[in-house]
Amino acid sequence: MKYKRSLYVTLVLCLGMGTSMISQKPKTMKEAILQDEKAVLQAVETMTKSFNGKDIEGVMSSYHEGALVIFEPETPVRDHKTLKQMFLAAFAINPQFEYPNGHEVFVNGDTATHIAPWVMNGTAPDGTVVQQTGLSVSHLERQTDGKWLLTFDNPHGSYLLTK
Repeated sequence: MKYKRSLYVTLVLCLGMGTSMISQKPKTMKEAILQDEKAVLQAVETMTKSFNGKDIEGVMSSYHEGALVIFEPETPVRDHKTLKQMFLAAFAINPQFEYPNGHEVFVNGDTATHIAPWVMNGTAPDGTVVQQTGLSVSHLERQTDGKWLLTFDNPHGSYLLTK
């Protein structure tokens, strides 16, 4: 009888713990997604800060080797060396990017999409003021060390709307 009773108590305790764990799981999953969204946003902000500061190593370390970047509409660039040269050339206008309307981040496992309208102000070497706007659509992947890297970056996501 004691054996049956202790088995019953153990089962009740286990079921109670299991129910408690199940009811907490969605909250934990939501918290994990929020943490991932923050980490993705931080990766984008770090890249932007590096770009605004003309820190080429910081910019390049934000991208996965073989990342695809659309510097100009309909002109994808994947070669790492070419990407570096294009970023260095862009530094000539002293660009300052901002995201005045905020960011959207969607995480699905180890992949994420970042969407944000941007404004860029700069000054060309001849003193000409340069102002541009666009819609950034980026894809990031979580690396084995937990760091998020850009694998696709299209700052001209709204191009087809104006074509």
